Amino acid sequence: MSSNAPSEPGTIMSGEMAEQPAVLRRILDEGAPAIREVAEQIAARNPRFVLLTARGTSDNAALYAKYLLEIQLGKPCGLTSMSTTTAYGAQPDLTDCLVITISQSGGSPDLVASTEAAREAGAITLAVTNNAGSPLARVSEFHIDVLAGPEKALPATKTYTAELLALYLFVDGLRGGSRAEAAKALPELAEAVLARKDEVRALAARYRFAERMVLTSRGYGYPTAKEAALKLMETSYIPALSYSGADLLHGPLAMVDNISPVIAVVADGKGGEALQPVLERLRDRGADLVVIGRQEEVDRASAGFALPTDGLPEELQPIVQILPLQMLAYEVTMARGQDPDAPRSLAKVTETR
Repeated sequence: MSSNAPSEPGTIMSGEMAEQPAVLRRILDEGAPAIREVAEQIAARNPRFVLLTARGTSDNAALYAKYLLEIQLGKPCGLTSMSTTTAYGAQPDLTDCLVITISQSGGSPDLVASTEAAREAGAITLAVTNNAGSPLARVSEFHIDVLAGPEKALPATKTYTAELLALYLFVDGLRGGSRAEAAKALPELAEAVLARKDEVRALAARYRFAERMVLTSRGYGYPTAKEAALKLMETSYIPALSYSGADLLHGPLAMVDNISPVIAVVADGKGGEALQPVLERLRDRGADLVVIGRQEEVDRASAGFALPTDGLPEELQPIVQILPLQMLAYEVTMARGQDPDAPRSLAKVTETR
């Protein structure tokens, strides 16, 4: 077969999901010192608050960073609305503000323009990308390379988990680097989860004909729910709605029935504890509840995937939580006869303005 021949459907996404343990090791072995150096330089500037800028999958990584920064550092932190600058020309005073822009490609014009504007407004600017030579990296004062290697499938998988780990190490570096050791368990845990393809395939067979899915979590798990919903929508085209567990109780619970599955990401920690009342309400409504979390939580649900997270800090669990959900999106898409490598109407670099 010619090297230019098209690959079989799904082979690119599957291969990139399988690379994730190696990418996590590369960040820990090769990337961590550079990340720590950037963190130390920024910590010395003592930013008063943080703004995070991103789109798509990277926006979910930004939300994860928001939880880290607020919980671990106590820094006021927000997600930016880029159109205030790029469309409306707003000129905020960002003196002593750290602006972190996260992007796999680093090529979207609105990300570049908003970062340039932030720097002109007095912000400390940090780009987190998978492309050290990108326009975004060039216009930012600081840069972190997530070292994921080329990603060819349109759905981002390895770049997402790479972003999460890089952001974790960065925030840990800001606070003095006392918790980086805990991340060393991640590559082996990722390998163990990715090896359980048959379990995920069985879940996919159960839900391949679903007309809608609802995903929910709380705390550090909430970005996982949002990222999983995005993966399901962009690969299988199933409408997937993601809610914080608290927000789910404020109205959207009314749409839950015993037909459309509800996927709950239940962390082993405070986020999982906060989700318990939501899980009880879902069970009371007879929901088809799928749990991604500890075995005892899976045992109380209609179906699920038990995660090997014993002893893993809650703030690192999202890097493991997303893996079976990436696999689920892939397997559901394949079961529906579609190609997850190339979802319709999507481009790898989305040039919003």
